[in-house]
Amino acid sequence: MSTVDYALDDGIAVIWLDRPERLNAVVAELVDDLLEALDAAAKSDARAVVLAGRGRAFCAGHDLKEPTPEGDSRPRLDRLQDVTRRLRGLRQPVIAAVHGYAIGAGAEFAMGCDLILAAEDAVFAFPEVSLGLSVTGAASRLLPLLVGPLKAKELLLLGERVSGTEAYELGLVNAAVPADDLMDTALAWAAKIASHPAAAATMAKRALDSGIDSSLEAALELEVSHALITEHSAEVAASAEAFRSRA
Repeated sequence: MSTVDYALDDGIAVIWLDRPERLNAVVAELVDDLLEALDAAAKSDARAVVLAGRGRAFCAGHDLKEPTPEGDSRPRLDRLQDVTRRLRGLRQPVIAAVHGYAIGAGAEFAMGCDLILAAEDAVFAFPEVSLGLSVTGAASRLLPLLVGPLKAKELLLLGERVSGTEAYELGLVNAAVPADDLMDTALAWAAKIASHPAAAATMAKRALDSGIDSSLEAALELEVSHALITEHSAEVAASAEAFRSRA
């Protein structure tokens, strides 16, 4: 894995997104590596998982400097959504430790986790509409559950950025802590979870997700349908070219 680091210590698996030079922006290789790391966690004796980002950001969303791949987009979109499926499907609780940017797909990666810790100065945003794109990663299902339908529409339609502190006030994250304390807090939470009987933690996760995930697949399918319509539009081509041409 060249874009993701994986480590297991004392019952806690830590997965680091590791494209710091691109703020851990999403490309196909990162998706593949992240899925491989999640599979490794699933097969391990870890009792809790922490997902974090190296460098200055958790994940700045899709790498818009990369051209849109040619050909059928559905397999690529399904592969991206497999990250949400894998995070939800792990028997271990997963904690997202978010610092810096959590934009678009990055915010969706965080929402796929069971608990979200944010640095107070983290930045969350859903800019898809402003770029002519569609949300993926079950944001259409999970975001309204976390912040309510009206606030979810506001975040998607206006695309405004919110800090980690504001995200906590909205209910988007479990807690906002000083940036220097983020990983220590995440690891402390993971250690507490790991100290509990593993089967009980898994059953608690499964029980809570059973209602949430009852329509998750329908949301994922609708998102793919919308993404297939939007990603090759003239508006998306223009916004991508404008981004790539920035100095």
